[in-house]
Amino acid sequence: MTTDTPDPGNAGTRTHGVVSALLWASLGVVSTLLGMAAAHLVAALLVPSSSPVLAVGSQVIDLTPTPMKEWAIRQFGTADKLILVGSVILVVLALAGVAGVLARRRLAYGAGLLVALVLLAAVAAVNQGGVTDLLPSLVAAVVGVASLWWLHGKASATRAGADAAPASSTSGATPSRRGVLIAAGALAAAAAVLGGAGRFITTLRTGNVDIALPAPADPAGAFPEGLEGKFKDITPLRVSNADFYRVDTRLDTPVIDQDTWTLTIDGDVEKEIELTFDDLLAMDLIERDITMTCVSNSVGGEFVGSARWLGVRLTDLLDMAGVGDKADQIYTTDFDGMTISTPLDLATDGRDAMIAIGMNGEALPRAHGFPARMIVPGLYGFISATKWITRITLTTYADKSAYWTDRDWATDAPIKVSTRIDTPASLAQLSTGENVIGGVAWAQQLGGVDQVQVRIDGGAWKDAEMGPSVNNDYWRQWFYRWDASEGQHTVAARAISGDGTTQTPARALPFPEGASGIQELRVTVG
Repeated sequence: MTTDTPDPGNAGTRTHGVVSALLWASLGVVSTLLGMAAAHLVAALLVPSSSPVLAVGSQVIDLTPTPMKEWAIRQFGTADKLILVGSVILVVLALAGVAGVLARRRLAYGAGLLVALVLLAAVAAVNQGGVTDLLPSLVAAVVGVASLWWLHGKASATRAGADAAPASSTSGATPSRRGVLIAAGALAAAAAVLGGAGRFITTLRTGNVDIALPAPADPAGAFPEGLEGKFKDITPLRVSNADFYRVDTRLDTPVIDQDTWTLTIDGDVEKEIELTFDDLLAMDLIERDITMTCVSNSVGGEFVGSARWLGVRLTDLLDMAGVGDKADQIYTTDFDGMTISTPLDLATDGRDAMIAIGMNGEALPRAHGFPARMIVPGLYGFISATKWITRITLTTYADKSAYWTDRDWATDAPIKVSTRIDTPASLAQLSTGENVIGGVAWAQQLGGVDQVQVRIDGGAWKDAEMGPSVNNDYWRQWFYRWDASEGQHTVAARAISGDGTTQTPARALPFPEGASGIQELRVTVG
């Protein structure tokens, strides 16, 4: 009887080959990391969005089908962009590893793959910005290829000795291989320093601007005390700037100088006008408490917030330009070419639409549109809330199609009557006896929220106790005291507006005109 015995020599050769391939792959990864870090630093000093990873990520967002975008938002919430950037980095580093392995065979092969990766980033940067945004990608190419060339030289000088080493020596680094690893480690440390410096500079540049805003000519008045002091798990009546939701297509926070920023009003107008930031400050300002909602907000979702806004009434600006008789659309453009369309008749029907420059007593945070943004109460943000706005064009839907219109979203999307349960959380474990169910509800342009009702286990709807009413464009807090018995229960809530509209139970996804339905969650008592 005979048996096949593995050849230790062959096993050692295979092990040595794997270790060598991993070493060369790491050289490609380190070279790419250094190139990316250097590019990120340059972009931080110039235009943050021109960083190669961000440029590619932004291009991916533009090319992603709407259903996939909505799925990502539902699954990952505000972490969707972080996951996208992380995915781009992982793919790039995987290909960088391949480039390192190719460089073992011939340097030109590995360098060619790195250049191809940078070329993709360069094209994305130009598409997202302009030719001037090429510099970070060029830096990435030069630094990445130069690093790979340097590491390739060191590794090649010791390759013959490493390949000839006996199998037993592959369990640890030989002195020659150790030198290559030390060199790679030095470059990795340099990448960490450059990347950290880029991040630090970006954080400094995207910090909020401290500007003394003038007092409003038409103030909002006293603000009531909310229920959050009584029930800590209910969302504050006014959301702080730091906690206010952010949903947009950008992966960076734009840095715009208010001293050079201008707002142009053109199109179907009697005269084209251009306003500076100081011009807006000098105008009569209004102050309003307004709830804003993203169309991507699912039933019970987090993409809704309420704040006090300061700005110039939109109709005052349109009156300065003189709107013609053909326009049916306000076509707005941000500093980077993003476009949003708003129905002219809804924006000018008497609601407090504005070009906002202040939020909760401060200048707009950069992440929320500084120097100025548009706000139209009662309309979802994708047709009303252009951030970093630079142009207002009066035109027709037949002549111009905006970003979301091109992606088949609705052109007329009033915010639907909605309620969110803040407490208890879904699947919460509660004690028997009295428990508080509470949250917020909104019904803009429909007389505000008149009443919220709660239903337990599919039974009768019962009135909740209501928090203070701020105005018809603002959400309202509510709570219900529930004497809970042991067992599993379902909890649901709905709102009734001031004009008698009851929140619909009909389920609808956010696309194309906003989600609807009744939030219902399950809890366990006992």
